[in-house]
Amino acid sequence: MPEVPGVFPLDEFPIHQIPAPIEWVGSDRNFYDRSYWNAHDRTGDLMLITGIGYYPNLGTKDAFFLLRRGDQQTALHFGDRLDSDRLNQHCGNYRIEVIEPLKTSRLIIEETEGISLDMTWRGLFPAIPEQRHVMRAGGHRATLDAQRFAQVGSWEGSLMVDGREYDITPDTWRGTRDRSWGIRPVGESEPAGAPGEPPFDGMWWLYAPIAFDGFAMIIILQEEPDGNRILNDCHRVWPDGRTEQLGWPLVTTNYRTGTRTPLTGTIGFRTPDGTDVVVELESLLPLAIHVGGGYGGDSDWAHGQWRGEGWSERVTYDMTDPQIVGRVPFGLTDSVGRAVWREEGKAPLEGWGLYEHGVIGIHRPSGFHDWLTNAP
Repeated sequence: MPEVPGVFPLDEFPIHQIPAPIEWVGSDRNFYDRSYWNAHDRTGDLMLITGIGYYPNLGTKDAFFLLRRGDQQTALHFGDRLDSDRLNQHCGNYRIEVIEPLKTSRLIIEETEGISLDMTWRGLFPAIPEQRHVMRAGGHRATLDAQRFAQVGSWEGSLMVDGREYDITPDTWRGTRDRSWGIRPVGESEPAGAPGEPPFDGMWWLYAPIAFDGFAMIIILQEEPDGNRILNDCHRVWPDGRTEQLGWPLVTTNYRTGTRTPLTGTIGFRTPDGTDVVVELESLLPLAIHVGGGYGGDSDWAHGQWRGEGWSERVTYDMTDPQIVGRVPFGLTDSVGRAVWREEGKAPLEGWGLYEHGVIGIHRPSGFHDWLTNAP
Protein backbone atom coordinates (compact mmCIF):
# COMPACT_ATOMS: atom_id res chain seq x y z
CA MET A 1 0.00 0.00 0.00
CA PRO A 2 1.51 3.38 -0.95
CA GLU A 3 2.41 5.87 1.77
CA VAL A 4 0.54 9.18 2.06
CA PRO A 5 2.77 12.24 2.56
CA GLY A 6 2.88 13.11 6.24
CA VAL A 7 2.00 9.61 7.47
CA PHE A 8 4.91 7.23 8.01
CA PRO A 9 5.26 3.56 9.06
CA LEU A 10 6.76 4.50 12.45
CA ASP A 11 3.57 6.42 13.29
CA GLU A 12 2.01 3.01 14.00
CA PHE A 13 4.04 2.86 17.23
CA PRO A 14 3.52 4.84 20.48
CA ILE A 15 6.87 6.60 20.33
CA HIS A 16 5.91 10.22 19.49
CA GLN A 17 7.51 13.08 21.41
CA ILE A 18 5.83 16.12 19.83
CA PRO A 19 2.41 16.69 18.15
CA ALA A 20 3.68 15.81 14.68
CA PRO A 21 4.54 12.68 12.66
CA ILE A 22 7.53 10.87 14.14
CA GLU A 23 9.82 11.78 11.25
CA TRP A 24 9.26 15.51 11.70
CA VAL A 25 11.74 16.66 14.31
CA GLY A 26 10.91 19.65 16.47
CA SER A 27 14.09 21.67 16.01
CA ASP A 28 16.25 23.53 13.49
CA ARG A 29 18.01 22.41 10.29
CA ASN A 30 20.93 20.93 12.24
CA PHE A 31 19.00 18.12 13.90
CA TYR A 32 20.91 14.83 13.59
CA ASP A 33 20.54 11.24 14.82
CA ARG A 34 23.75 9.18 14.67
CA SER A 35 25.53 6.10 15.91
CA TYR A 36 29.29 5.88 16.46
CA TRP A 37 31.35 2.72 16.97
CA ASN A 38 35.06 1.95 17.35
CA ALA A 39 37.01 -1.30 17.37
CA HIS A 40 40.59 -2.43 17.95
CA ASP A 41 42.48 -5.59 18.81
CA ARG A 42 44.51 -4.06 21.70
CA THR A 43 47.82 -4.29 19.82
CA GLY A 44 47.98 -0.73 18.52
CA ASP A 45 48.40 -2.07 14.98
CA LEU A 46 45.01 -0.84 13.81
CA MET A 47 41.89 0.97 14.91
CA LEU A 48 38.62 1.72 13.15
CA ILE A 49 35.74 4.06 13.78
CA THR A 50 32.43 3.97 11.93
CA GLY A 51 28.87 5.23 12.08
CA ILE A 52 25.64 6.14 10.32
CA GLY A 53 23.67 9.38 10.60
CA TYR A 54 20.25 10.73 9.67
CA TYR A 55 19.51 14.44 9.05
CA PRO A 56 15.72 14.85 8.75
CA ASN A 57 15.71 18.58 8.01
CA LEU A 58 18.37 18.21 5.32
CA GLY A 59 16.72 15.23 3.64
CA THR A 60 19.95 13.23 3.77
CA LYS A 61 21.57 10.25 5.46
CA ASP A 62 25.18 9.06 5.39
CA ALA A 63 27.65 6.56 6.79
CA PHE A 64 31.40 6.36 7.18
CA PHE A 65 34.21 3.91 7.93
CA LEU A 66 37.70 5.09 8.91
CA LEU A 67 40.66 2.75 9.51
CA ARG A 68 44.08 3.68 10.90
CA ARG A 69 46.94 1.29 10.10
CA GLY A 70 50.51 2.44 10.52
CA ASP A 71 50.88 5.85 8.90
CA GLN A 72 47.71 5.63 6.82
CA GLN A 73 44.07 6.41 7.42
CA THR A 74 41.62 4.93 4.90
CA ALA A 75 38.05 6.19 4.69
CA LEU A 76 34.84 5.03 3.05
CA HIS A 77 32.00 7.55 2.74
CA PHE A 78 28.40 6.79 1.80
CA GLY A 79 25.57 9.24 1.14
CA ASP A 80 21.97 9.06 -0.02
CA ARG A 81 18.55 10.63 0.13
CA LEU A 82 16.63 10.21 3.40
CA ASP A 83 14.01 7.45 3.49
CA SER A 84 11.22 6.43 5.85
CA ASP A 85 12.60 3.00 6.75
CA ARG A 86 14.24 4.07 10.03
CA LEU A 87 14.01 0.62 11.57
CA ASN A 88 16.26 -0.63 8.76
CA GLN A 89 19.40 1.50 9.11
CA HIS A 90 21.23 1.47 5.80
CA CYS A 91 23.05 3.74 3.38
CA GLY A 92 24.35 2.19 0.18
CA ASN A 93 26.48 -0.84 1.02
CA TYR A 94 26.44 0.04 4.72
CA ARG A 95 23.87 -1.25 7.20
CA ILE A 96 23.33 -1.86 10.90
CA GLU A 97 21.04 -4.57 12.24
CA VAL A 98 19.83 -4.12 15.81
CA ILE A 99 19.52 -7.70 17.06
CA GLU A 100 18.71 -6.91 20.71
CA PRO A 101 18.43 -3.20 21.56
CA LEU A 102 21.16 -1.90 23.87
CA LYS A 103 22.90 -5.29 23.84
CA THR A 104 23.68 -6.79 20.42
CA SER A 105 23.99 -5.30 16.93
CA ARG A 106 25.47 -6.37 13.63
CA LEU A 107 27.44 -4.04 11.36
CA ILE A 108 27.83 -4.91 7.66
CA ILE A 109 29.65 -3.21 4.78
CA GLU A 110 29.29 -5.02 1.48
CA GLU A 111 32.47 -4.96 -0.63
CA THR A 112 33.22 -1.34 -1.54
CA GLU A 113 36.49 -0.47 -3.28
CA GLY A 114 38.37 -3.31 -1.60
CA ILE A 115 36.83 -3.04 1.87
CA SER A 116 34.13 -5.17 3.49
CA LEU A 117 33.20 -6.21 7.00
CA ASP A 118 30.68 -8.22 8.98
CA MET A 119 31.02 -7.58 12.72
CA THR A 120 28.73 -8.30 15.66
CA TRP A 121 28.77 -6.03 18.71
CA ARG A 122 27.95 -7.28 22.21
CA GLY A 123 27.75 -4.91 25.14
CA LEU A 124 29.93 -5.98 28.06
CA PHE A 125 28.10 -3.65 30.46
CA PRO A 126 24.79 -1.79 30.28
CA ALA A 127 24.51 1.37 28.19
CA ILE A 128 24.20 4.51 30.32
CA PRO A 129 22.90 8.00 29.47
CA GLU A 130 25.34 10.88 29.53
CA GLN A 131 24.62 14.44 30.60
CA ARG A 132 22.89 16.58 28.02
CA HIS A 133 25.64 18.51 26.23
CA VAL A 134 25.00 22.15 25.30
CA MET A 135 27.29 24.75 23.68
CA ARG A 136 26.20 28.21 22.55
CA ALA A 137 27.74 30.58 20.02
CA GLY A 138 28.51 33.88 21.70
CA GLY A 139 26.19 32.95 24.55
CA HIS A 140 23.12 32.86 22.27
CA ARG A 141 22.12 30.21 19.73
CA ALA A 142 22.81 26.60 20.66
CA THR A 143 25.36 25.20 18.21
CA LEU A 144 25.37 21.90 20.11
CA ASP A 145 22.46 20.53 22.11
CA ALA A 146 22.76 16.77 22.19
CA GLN A 147 21.91 13.68 24.22
CA ARG A 148 23.95 10.46 24.13
CA PHE A 149 24.13 7.05 25.64
CA ALA A 150 27.44 5.19 25.82
CA GLN A 151 28.55 1.57 26.18
CA VAL A 152 31.68 -0.57 26.12
CA GLY A 153 31.70 -3.97 24.44
CA SER A 154 33.39 -6.64 22.33
CA TRP A 155 33.36 -7.53 18.62
CA GLU A 156 33.20 -10.76 16.62
CA GLY A 157 33.35 -11.31 12.86
CA SER A 158 35.67 -10.39 10.01
CA LEU A 159 37.18 -7.38 8.27
CA MET A 160 38.63 -7.48 4.75
CA VAL A 161 40.91 -4.70 3.48
CA ASP A 162 42.56 -4.98 0.06
CA GLY A 163 42.74 -8.77 0.18
CA ARG A 164 43.88 -9.02 3.79
CA GLU A 165 41.39 -10.58 6.20
CA TYR A 166 41.32 -9.77 9.90
CA ASP A 167 39.72 -12.39 12.15
CA ILE A 168 37.77 -10.50 14.81
CA THR A 169 37.37 -12.49 18.01
CA PRO A 170 35.64 -11.28 21.20
CA ASP A 171 38.48 -12.43 23.46
CA THR A 172 40.75 -9.84 21.82
CA TRP A 173 38.65 -7.15 20.13
CA ARG A 174 37.27 -4.34 22.29
CA GLY A 175 35.37 -1.21 21.45
CA THR A 176 33.00 1.49 22.60
CA ARG A 177 29.95 3.03 21.05
CA ASP A 178 27.48 5.84 21.49
CA ARG A 179 24.12 6.90 20.13
CA SER A 180 23.57 10.63 20.00
CA TRP A 181 20.86 12.91 18.70
CA GLY A 182 19.98 16.58 18.86
CA ILE A 183 21.54 19.65 17.28
CA ARG A 184 25.09 20.09 16.01
CA PRO A 185 26.55 21.67 12.85
CA VAL A 186 25.82 19.34 9.91
CA GLY A 187 25.65 19.60 6.15
CA GLU A 188 26.86 22.62 4.23
CA SER A 189 28.07 25.59 6.27
CA GLU A 190 25.54 28.23 7.27
CA PRO A 191 26.19 32.01 7.10
CA ALA A 192 28.07 33.03 10.22
CA GLY A 193 26.05 36.14 11.08
CA ALA A 194 27.45 38.64 13.57
CA PRO A 195 30.66 37.64 15.37
CA GLY A 196 29.96 35.92 18.66
CA GLU A 197 30.59 37.65 21.98
CA PRO A 198 32.75 36.28 23.46
CA PRO A 199 34.50 34.66 20.48
CA PHE A 200 35.29 30.94 20.44
CA ASP A 201 38.89 30.71 21.66
CA GLY A 202 39.15 26.97 22.05
CA MET A 203 38.22 23.89 24.07
CA TRP A 204 39.80 21.00 25.97
CA TRP A 205 38.10 17.59 25.78
CA LEU A 206 38.56 14.14 27.31
CA TYR A 207 36.34 11.10 26.72
CA ALA A 208 37.45 7.77 28.18
CA PRO A 209 35.02 4.81 28.16
CA ILE A 210 37.07 1.82 29.36
CA ALA A 211 36.18 -1.80 30.17
CA PHE A 212 37.90 -3.43 33.16
CA ASP A 213 37.26 -6.88 34.60
CA GLY A 214 34.06 -6.47 36.59
CA PHE A 215 33.12 -2.89 35.74
CA ALA A 216 33.34 -0.11 33.16
CA MET A 217 34.48 3.49 33.54
CA ILE A 218 32.90 6.23 31.41
CA ILE A 219 34.40 9.69 31.83
CA ILE A 220 33.54 12.75 29.73
CA LEU A 221 35.02 16.18 30.47
CA GLN A 222 35.13 19.55 28.69
CA GLU A 223 36.91 22.74 29.70
CA GLU A 224 37.09 26.29 28.40
CA PRO A 225 40.40 28.03 27.56
CA ASP A 226 40.91 29.17 31.16
CA GLY A 227 40.29 25.67 32.53
CA ASN A 228 36.70 26.30 33.63
CA ARG A 229 35.00 22.89 33.42
CA ILE A 230 31.61 23.04 31.71
CA LEU A 231 30.99 19.29 31.43
CA ASN A 232 31.85 16.73 34.11
CA ASP A 233 30.07 13.39 33.72
CA CYS A 234 31.99 10.50 35.29
CA HIS A 235 30.66 7.08 36.28
CA ARG A 236 31.60 3.53 37.10
CA VAL A 237 29.14 1.00 35.65
CA TRP A 238 28.52 -2.46 37.13
CA PRO A 239 27.18 -5.49 35.22
CA ASP A 240 23.81 -5.31 37.02
CA GLY A 241 23.26 -1.71 35.89
CA ARG A 242 24.31 0.03 39.10
CA THR A 243 26.35 3.18 38.60
CA GLU A 244 28.41 5.34 40.92
CA GLN A 245 29.71 8.84 40.38
CA LEU A 246 33.45 9.32 40.18
CA GLY A 247 33.44 12.91 41.35
CA TRP A 248 35.56 15.68 39.89
CA PRO A 249 38.64 14.05 38.28
CA LEU A 250 42.00 15.75 38.10
CA VAL A 251 43.71 15.09 34.76
CA THR A 252 47.27 15.33 33.51
CA THR A 253 48.34 14.67 29.92
CA ASN A 254 51.70 14.04 28.28
CA TYR A 255 51.71 14.88 24.57
CA ARG A 256 53.78 13.58 21.69
CA THR A 257 56.57 16.07 21.01
CA GLY A 258 55.58 18.70 18.46
CA THR A 259 51.89 17.75 18.58
CA ARG A 260 48.73 18.02 20.64
CA THR A 261 48.17 14.27 20.39
CA PRO A 262 48.16 12.49 23.77
CA LEU A 263 50.79 9.90 24.58
CA THR A 264 49.91 9.13 28.21
CA GLY A 265 47.73 10.62 30.90
CA THR A 266 46.44 10.16 34.41
CA ILE A 267 42.99 10.61 35.91
CA GLY A 268 42.77 10.99 39.68
CA PHE A 269 39.46 10.87 41.53
CA ARG A 270 37.73 9.73 44.70
CA THR A 271 34.92 7.14 44.74
CA PRO A 272 31.75 7.74 46.82
CA ASP A 273 33.14 5.64 49.70
CA GLY A 274 36.20 7.90 49.94
CA THR A 275 38.68 5.66 48.12
CA ASP A 276 41.33 7.47 46.08
CA VAL A 277 41.91 6.03 42.61
CA VAL A 278 44.40 6.84 39.86
CA VAL A 279 43.79 5.64 36.31
CA GLU A 280 46.77 5.66 33.98
CA LEU A 281 45.97 6.07 30.28
CA GLU A 282 48.13 5.17 27.29
CA SER A 283 47.53 5.88 23.61
CA LEU A 284 48.80 2.97 21.52
CA LEU A 285 47.58 4.32 18.16
CA PRO A 286 46.00 7.72 17.44
CA LEU A 287 43.26 8.16 14.83
CA ALA A 288 42.31 11.73 13.85
CA ILE A 289 38.52 11.57 13.51
CA HIS A 290 38.40 14.79 11.46
CA VAL A 291 40.73 13.40 8.77
CA GLY A 292 38.30 11.29 6.78
CA GLY A 293 35.78 10.75 9.59
CA GLY A 294 33.63 13.79 8.83
CA TYR A 295 33.78 15.26 12.33
CA GLY A 296 34.38 18.94 13.09
CA GLY A 297 37.45 20.25 11.32
CA ASP A 298 37.31 17.77 8.40
CA SER A 299 37.89 19.86 5.30
CA ASP A 300 37.18 17.03 2.82
CA TRP A 301 33.78 15.69 3.86
CA ALA A 302 31.33 16.53 6.63
CA HIS A 303 28.33 14.69 8.02
CA GLY A 304 25.06 15.59 6.36
CA GLN A 305 26.47 16.98 3.12
CA TRP A 306 24.53 16.18 -0.04
CA ARG A 307 26.68 14.42 -2.65
CA GLY A 308 23.90 12.72 -4.62
CA GLU A 309 21.83 9.56 -4.49
CA GLY A 310 23.70 6.29 -3.97
CA TRP A 311 27.02 8.16 -3.62
CA SER A 312 30.18 6.59 -2.17
CA GLU A 313 33.94 7.12 -2.25
CA ARG A 314 37.18 5.79 -0.83
CA VAL A 315 39.92 8.15 0.32
CA THR A 316 43.37 7.36 1.77
CA TYR A 317 45.42 9.81 3.86
CA ASP A 318 49.16 9.76 4.51
CA MET A 319 49.41 10.80 8.16
CA THR A 320 53.05 11.86 7.66
CA ASP A 321 52.15 14.35 4.91
CA PRO A 322 52.90 17.85 6.32
CA GLN A 323 49.55 19.15 5.08
CA ILE A 324 47.71 16.40 6.94
CA VAL A 325 49.90 16.77 10.03
CA GLY A 326 48.96 20.45 10.09
CA ARG A 327 45.27 19.57 10.26
CA VAL A 328 45.49 17.19 13.21
CA PRO A 329 45.59 19.77 16.07
CA PHE A 330 42.26 21.26 14.95
CA GLY A 331 40.13 18.25 15.87
CA LEU A 332 39.82 15.31 18.23
CA THR A 333 41.95 12.18 18.27
CA ASP A 334 40.58 8.73 19.09
CA SER A 335 43.22 6.33 20.37
CA VAL A 336 43.51 2.65 21.12
CA GLY A 337 43.31 3.13 24.86
CA ARG A 338 45.05 0.99 27.45
CA ALA A 339 44.29 1.85 31.08
CA VAL A 340 45.51 0.75 34.50
CA TRP A 341 43.22 1.25 37.51
CA ARG A 342 45.24 1.74 40.72
CA GLU A 343 43.39 1.61 44.01
CA GLU A 344 45.20 1.47 47.36
CA GLY A 345 45.23 -1.98 48.91
CA LYS A 346 44.20 -3.76 45.71
CA ALA A 347 46.04 -5.22 42.73
CA PRO A 348 46.13 -2.99 39.61
CA LEU A 349 43.49 -3.71 36.98
CA GLU A 350 44.15 -3.49 33.24
CA GLY A 351 41.41 -2.08 31.02
CA TRP A 352 40.87 -1.37 27.32
CA GLY A 353 38.68 1.02 25.40
CA LEU A 354 38.75 4.50 23.89
CA TYR A 355 41.12 7.32 24.82
CA GLU A 356 39.65 10.35 23.04
CA HIS A 357 41.30 13.70 23.61
CA GLY A 358 41.74 17.06 21.97
CA VAL A 359 42.95 20.57 22.72
CA ILE A 360 41.59 22.89 20.04
CA GLY A 361 42.83 26.46 20.31
CA ILE A 362 43.69 27.90 23.70
CA HIS A 363 43.88 25.92 26.93
CA ARG A 364 46.13 27.75 29.37
CA PRO A 365 46.33 25.01 32.05
CA SER A 366 47.86 22.72 29.41
CA GLY A 367 50.36 25.35 28.27
CA PHE A 368 48.63 26.10 24.95
CA HIS A 369 48.26 29.89 24.90
CA ASP A 370 47.36 30.25 21.23
CA TRP A 371 46.01 28.18 18.31
CA LEU A 372 49.35 27.09 16.88
CA THR A 373 51.57 26.11 19.81
CA ASN A 374 52.34 22.39 20.15
CA ALA A 375 53.92 20.39 22.96
CA PRO A 376 57.69 20.76 23.34
